[in-house]
Amino acid sequence: MIYSDKVMDHFSNPRNVGTIADADGVGQVGNPVCGDMMSFYIKVKDNRLVDIKFQTFGCGAAIAVSSMVSEMAMGKTLEEAALITNEKVAEELGGLPKNKMHCSNLGADALHLAITNYKARQNGKAAEPSVGAGPDHEHEGEEESCSCPYCEGPLDGMEDLCSCHHCDIDLVECGHCGKYTNKAEAACTHCGAALG
Repeated sequence: MIYSDKVMDHFSNPRNVGTIADADGVGQVGNPVCGDMMSFYIKVKDNRLVDIKFQTFGCGAAIAVSSMVSEMAMGKTLEEAALITNEKVAEELGGLPKNKMHCSNLGADALHLAITNYKARQNGKAAEPSVGAGPDHEHEGEEESCSCPYCEGPLDGMEDLCSCHHCDIDLVECGHCGKYTNKAEAACTHCGAALG
């Protein structure tokens, strides 16, 4: 897997790592199958992001994405930061391998959730961090058995059990919702039904 120099720089020297104890907004998002988890903390003054910190548990691409998202959003208005997309993040990083594009979704989503959490707090509606489950990689009209629902990599195997060589996990079809989920989990990551 080949990463750009910019990805390697942000992975080796991530910017804005940490937490903000008195954050104005907190957003957490993760993909329970690949294990990437991101938390973003923001401070807002006059509708502008004056400080951003993140904590990321995940692969090098996830760390690089979090670092880049924090740099892209720093100093922007809430409206400008809300326009940061996974495509813009990947472009700023000089591209990401297809099987790592979900990391860019997670970074943008975590930032957007922190902004949502901030706005909810301003309206007196939320004290807890905004939490998301990460992007849904299924595409309407596509056969689920053709590509991994988490990284869109090709699947090999029988109808009831498939292996994704990009995520390096075995997927099994959930008997309750019919979606593919990580065989190693006790419950479906989509609907929560017990596997087995």
